[in-house]
Amino acid sequence: MTRLYASAGTPLHLDPSFWVAVCVMLFFALLLWKGAHKAIGQALDARADKIRAELDEARRLREEAQTLLASYQRKQKEAEEQAEDIVRQARHDAEAMAEKAREDLSERLERRAAMAEAKIANAEAHALAEVKAKAADIALEAAESLLKGQLSATDHTKLINEGIAQMGKSLN
Repeated sequence: MTRLYASAGTPLHLDPSFWVAVCVMLFFALLLWKGAHKAIGQALDARADKIRAELDEARRLREEAQTLLASYQRKQKEAEEQAEDIVRQARHDAEAMAEKAREDLSERLERRAAMAEAKIANAEAHALAEVKAKAADIALEAAESLLKGQLSATDHTKLINEGIAQMGKSLN
């Protein structure tokens, strides 16, 4: 029989590394015989399935987040458009109100001007009536003083009789 020797010249069956190698091989053989490789494969498969499920869940959550983001962006755009519409409508309303206020002010000013003109015309008519009345009074006084100074008593009587006669004709 041939003897195997280790590198130091000692027989192989006495070398500790030989026995360690034998034990390791026996350990792996025992693991294979008991189905450890199947358990390890199943554990790895279960881990891969779990990771795959987590990736699918993450993908689903990402798609959901993108959908929500798009929805919020759409809502934000709609809100901005509504805000612009509100501002535009408010400006239009303000312009319309300003125009209406200008028209109302113009109408009021025209009415006040017309009222002032009417008051002025009334005052002019009143002043003219006063002037006429004053002129009539002055003319009457002047005529009276003229008549008193230049007419005789017979002329006075004659004028009175004529005045009474004219009054009678005017009243009939």
